[in-house]
Amino acid sequence: MTIDISRRNFIKLGTVFGISVMIGRLPDAYALEINSGPGPTDWMSPDGKVRYRWDAVRKVAGQKDFARDFRARDLPGWPKEQAHAFFIKATRADRTFEGVDLGLLGPELQPDRLVLHENLAGDGVTMPQAEGLAADFYGKNFLVPKGQTPPLLGHPVALLIYRDFDTFEAAKRRLRFAENVVKYGAATGPNTPPNYGAARYVRIGGDSPTASSVYSPMQDAVIWGAFDGNKPVWPPESPSGLFVPASVMTRHRGGGGVRDPLTVARETYEPMRRGMNAAADIEKAIEAARKDESKLVLERQGFSQSIDSCALEADNGNAWYDAETRTLHLVASAQSPYEVARVAALMVKDNKRFPVKTIKLLTGTTVGYGAKDHSIFPFYVIAACFYGNGLPVRLANNRYEQFQLGIKRHSVEMDVTIVADRKSGKFEILKGFYNLNGGGRANFSFSVAQVAATAAQSIYYFPKSDLAAIALASPAVEAGSMRGYGTLQAMSITELMVDEVAAELGIDQIELRRRNAMQAGFENTQGAQPLGEPGNIEMLDIAAKHPLWVNRHKAKAEFDRANPGRLYGVGFAQAQKDYGTGADTTALALEFDADGKVRMRHCVQEIGTGATTAQQVIVRDLLGKAPDSVEFGVAEFAELPMVSNWSPYTTTQKEQDDLQKNPYWVPFMLPAMSASNSAYFIGFGTRQAAKFLFENALWPAARAIWSEGPAGGQISSGFMTVNDLRVVEGGIGGGGMEILPFERVAKKAHELGLVTGVALHCFSRWEWTTATFDVPTIGSIEVAADVLSVRYGDGAAPELKRRMTSGGYDFIKRSSVKFPPVQRNNAGVTTYAPAACIVELNVNTFTGEIEIMRHHSLLGTGSMIVPELVSGQLQGGLAMGIGHALMEELPLYEDGPGNGTWNFNRYTLPRATDVAVWNQTADYLAPESETAPPKGIGEVVMVPVVAAIGNAVTHAVGKRFYRLPVTPEKIKKALGL
Repeated sequence: MTIDISRRNFIKLGTVFGISVMIGRLPDAYALEINSGPGPTDWMSPDGKVRYRWDAVRKVAGQKDFARDFRARDLPGWPKEQAHAFFIKATRADRTFEGVDLGLLGPELQPDRLVLHENLAGDGVTMPQAEGLAADFYGKNFLVPKGQTPPLLGHPVALLIYRDFDTFEAAKRRLRFAENVVKYGAATGPNTPPNYGAARYVRIGGDSPTASSVYSPMQDAVIWGAFDGNKPVWPPESPSGLFVPASVMTRHRGGGGVRDPLTVARETYEPMRRGMNAAADIEKAIEAARKDESKLVLERQGFSQSIDSCALEADNGNAWYDAETRTLHLVASAQSPYEVARVAALMVKDNKRFPVKTIKLLTGTTVGYGAKDHSIFPFYVIAACFYGNGLPVRLANNRYEQFQLGIKRHSVEMDVTIVADRKSGKFEILKGFYNLNGGGRANFSFSVAQVAATAAQSIYYFPKSDLAAIALASPAVEAGSMRGYGTLQAMSITELMVDEVAAELGIDQIELRRRNAMQAGFENTQGAQPLGEPGNIEMLDIAAKHPLWVNRHKAKAEFDRANPGRLYGVGFAQAQKDYGTGADTTALALEFDADGKVRMRHCVQEIGTGATTAQQVIVRDLLGKAPDSVEFGVAEFAELPMVSNWSPYTTTQKEQDDLQKNPYWVPFMLPAMSASNSAYFIGFGTRQAAKFLFENALWPAARAIWSEGPAGGQISSGFMTVNDLRVVEGGIGGGGMEILPFERVAKKAHELGLVTGVALHCFSRWEWTTATFDVPTIGSIEVAADVLSVRYGDGAAPELKRRMTSGGYDFIKRSSVKFPPVQRNNAGVTTYAPAACIVELNVNTFTGEIEIMRHHSLLGTGSMIVPELVSGQLQGGLAMGIGHALMEELPLYEDGPGNGTWNFNRYTLPRATDVAVWNQTADYLAPESETAPPKGIGEVVMVPVVAAIGNAVTHAVGKRFYRLPVTPEKIKKALGL
């Protein structure tokens, strides 16, 4: 196979820490880039409707390649031979590690190279500590040092490398479940790292839901906690006197940064002290409510279990260190190749034993459900490749290893209190404590804890709230970023409790929700005002009229009578899930030539959601023509020279004010594919770029054509502005004018020397950055972007063309910029998507088994880009939510996945028969207006079904369950069987 590695196939990222970094796409069987090139021509019909996904043919034909599909021989310039490696892992985390005994392998299966921590340490191969990530994010060591206790179960202690695949495979099988290979020493108890963080969100609202808060995180402060053992300690008390937060990393997925805790403590001590006074007032109000017969105080403990993401592609990678050229070649499975490249450069920058001048990273499509977001695995691959003796080293988990080493969803213990007025049904107080088990590696545990706390309100307005969350270190396997990201755990318990409140008050469950639902202009529990109309009331009104809900009591009586031994139930739940990270970025370049061919280079990465399809549909909807040629997963834009300090969450206002004076500075560079961010946040840049060309290229070009001829042309007798311009069938029209094919307008734009290409970068901190640019041919223009470059048409003046020196574009320095104030970090989130679910099921009273018979979903999507992709997301999310509610569960410690014996023979996933695959229906809320943006629904689609199932089981058997999953054993116990 011959593959041309050119500028098109290798996209240069730039120089990081003095290392040249390049990111490219894995080649497929036809020597085309996975996410680049012309692609199919008939995936979209002439009217702009999507016939099938842009990448569908490649997907079903086996051409959609994953990193797992590649060996060294498949990659140009790599050696034809391939080494293979696997880990020996600790299955105990309470004794010291004293070495490995490979006698079981005999002389015939010994590795070509055995690598221990001491080898890595001696060669300077150390754990990456990246800017924007907490110091303990990836842990201390790749392998456990001799004499130390592993920090978590399943932690690698040795790496075995083989040049021969057959020997490798035989050795790996022989050691798979072998005991006594790892030698342990003295009993020490757990050796976990310090706990990962504690945060508290306290709010006392104003006189009305729309009034400013008396106290809130948004206007005052998030309260940071320290620890006394595993107990959180809040200001003004702390073990060391002056309160010093354990961590001030406030990221919600993505980069971040950690400022000096003492400095932060001094800056925020006074507002945190006032926050604790507010928390004390809330506790007094709860105590008073307990003594007040007009109030209901419901206190419950809940639990949400640890589960595996079970992504199609297990963690894997292939790396080759070319000592001669000092080049590190890496094939990685990652949701954020940009972050992998950046952290890899930092990992190797000071290594003298294996000096690296260039990193070449190849990535392809992956599916990770968040679990490949900032995973440690690519860095294990890099560490391994230095010991391949000149050969590439492949490290790839099988399913046993993925269960043992892969990132998990956090288990959460919850204590929640809801106070409501018995007469009105209005909620008054929400108090919650959320204890997340982060395992023995930090990852995003503290961030997930914060998101859990800020999501706990679900769809409801609470005048007073006190929501605390902690992320504890433990010997359990690593937990981190995963679909749901803390919200599924917290909101499920809230929704189960709301049903119980309704029963206690004698109010219909949907009606109680309606009385308390968040509406436009209401503040959330952080004191921030969410974006736009949440759609909760409309969704509840629709659900209340659905036949499943209206007829539930009659249907139960009839079913139970006709089916002895089975009990019928219907349950409802509704949630609103945040989307975005609080430091969302997007970047692309969009242009057209004189023949009307549209080209787009875009940062979006395909992870199975159809994002590459959707971004092209956005362009078509705004320009009237889909791109003819695209490049996705672009990690460097020569068109957009940018610099960043990588700390969007911890930069102070003064620092931001100083940094933004540099026209090249941005708070953060490129996005990871996470937090349901593609449709709205990443698509925002696509919409801005297409809108820019629509207004500044298509409009003046079309106006020029319509002005041709005698007496000022056809447009002269009327009055038309850019607001009247429309994309119509056949091209560009509006205002009663002749419809112009896109190609004709493009040709005119080039003749006039107009702007025919735009590249931009956007940044949001729960508010979009805007900047003013003085663009030749246009003048001063305000754009929702912080960096902008333009490309001029063929007919532009020579002096304009000479300005196009940034990747063929003219970089326009912003004349002014308005970055969102850093205080908006405290908003937690302002963008939400609502979803609801009605579930019909029956319970077998002999076996405790649950049969889901039917479910109906409601989803608020805003303006759908591709309805079929939304449907696919919904169906997949429902299956994942059903698995979480009923069957998926991993023990945390010695009998859990860290012992290396877990696979799908022990871990149950839902099948088609479990999810009512032929009896599921859905309704979608209409967008609020034709200009309503799309909402991020990738995670919310799995949330409400969890509590809806729990509430349906309660309707069926009359018992409530607050510990997930709801298994047959738990039901039989509740029924006294």
